[in-house]
Amino acid sequence: MTRDRHRPMLRALLITGALAAAPLIAACSSNDKDPAAPATATNSTIVFSMPSTTAQVPDPDKQISGAAAKQLCDMMRPDIDKWHTEGAALGRVAFNGTVQNWAARNGGLNDTVIKDRGVIDQITEQNCPDVRQQALEALDTADLASALVGFGG
Repeated sequence: MTRDRHRPMLRALLITGALAAAPLIAACSSNDKDPAAPATATNSTIVFSMPSTTAQVPDPDKQISGAAAKQLCDMMRPDIDKWHTEGAALGRVAFNGTVQNWAARNGGLNDTVIKDRGVIDQITEQNCPDVRQQALEALDTADLASALVGFGG
């Protein structure tokens, strides 16, 4: 008996919910190729915008600037003593993090490093041979490219 008394209220809530969701469902199924408008609230209807289709994509042929090369040296320099202390295995993990961080800070150079890991050796040979030599010793490797993991092969 109590259940029958609440049915009209339940039915009204379901209908209200369906009506509120209808514009959202219609917006999601639109075949319109134009970018959606920014999210706005009008008459309690929420409109969502889609992410930009023109997002920046890293360029694997991107040239490494002198400032970026200097920054890699500056990022490696303070970590070398820590790499010596931690040992080659942990030092290589930290070195990889440094290179990943540096590449991300410089417009997605990760693709450039993946394409040619030797670019890290070239940069350090030209810009900070002392830092490179200390890193080679700390990481117990013949070249920095060999110490990179997850950057391709």
